[in-house]
Amino acid sequence: MQGKIIDGKAIADDILKKLKKELKEYKTNNNPIPKLVVIQVGEDPASTIYVNKKHKACEEIGIDSEIKRFPETISYSDFLKEIGKLNKDDSVNGILVQMPLPEHLNHKQVFETIAVEKDVDGFHPFNHGKNLLGKKGIAPATPKGIMTLLESTGVTLEGKNAVVVGRSNIVGKPIALMLINEGCTVSVCNSKTKNLKMFTKEADILVVAVGKCNIITEDMVKKGAIIIDVGMNRNKEGKLCGDVDFENVKKVASWITPVPKGVGPMTIASLMENTIEACKQQGKCTCSK
Repeated sequence: MQGKIIDGKAIADDILKKLKKELKEYKTNNNPIPKLVVIQVGEDPASTIYVNKKHKACEEIGIDSEIKRFPETISYSDFLKEIGKLNKDDSVNGILVQMPLPEHLNHKQVFETIAVEKDVDGFHPFNHGKNLLGKKGIAPATPKGIMTLLESTGVTLEGKNAVVVGRSNIVGKPIALMLINEGCTVSVCNSKTKNLKMFTKEADILVVAVGKCNIITEDMVKKGAIIIDVGMNRNKEGKLCGDVDFENVKKVASWITPVPKGVGPMTIASLMENTIEACKQQGKCTCSK
């Protein structure tokens, strides 16, 4: 048995092509174009790469994009004021704060300060609450992308045993809620979980988002499981790797995402969708999805 590869890049490219076509048609009627502002604090190399990828995706499909960069020394109060200015700017439809933030800015209030309707990352408590209740809101980009990847397999989610390894507010908790809303029986594991293998071995769907290279090995995976690897790490040789031992786990999985070209491209595609959706909800965009 050899697991089929879930090609996140190909799926994301298809979504971006559709969005580009829709926005092109929208522009011909002289309508205002959706605008996304990405905020970066400091000069973390990985963050800079991610910010530039988001900016490039915006340019490719026709979303107006602006990057606001601030020094690590910016005060907490000044940082919140900058977000406040963007909240009041009617030309801005989406606001995204690139993680990680310096320790003195790393507070939940940062995400609570972003206007709910402009929260394209889906991190505001209000949007998390809508996700909890299964209502239509702005979903976190990475979990939203994961659900699209699962949908692409054609496998019915209802009734499946799903295990999420990782409990972050960005991926673990929201994807667990989304899977619950789809009728899965969900277990959420974390660093305190005793006998992780006991849980992962029972998973029909296994989502791993812990940031540890190859933490999931072949013997921990149920035959025929769908594996979603959210990890993006560097091994001892400096090579990019996920949280899952891809080469060996694919021997027993039915479907598996690679790293790279798996979940990563879908996060950006979902962010583009969210920006357009935010524009619609604000009544400034009438393009179809």
